[in-house]
Amino acid sequence: MALSEIIFAFVIYLLLFGSKGVPSFARTLGEGVRKFRSATDEIQREILDTGNEIKTDFRKAKKKVEDDLGENL
Repeated sequence: MALSEIIFAFVIYLLLFGSKGVPSFARTLGEGVRKFRSATDEIQREILDTGNEIKTDFRKAKKKVEDDLGENL
């Protein structure tokens, strides 16, 4: 969420619910941002792990091919 979107949502919230609800709004917004960051971090970790697994599998296959070629020479 961009800063301008957060400010816009805050202004709309103030207009609709008044200043008494600001703490709960801030808490909810903070939780949402935390969950979003956590989800993006998890997705990034999964992508990196998958990439590392692919590299490992490729290296194993390459070594096997090299070993097989070496035995045939």
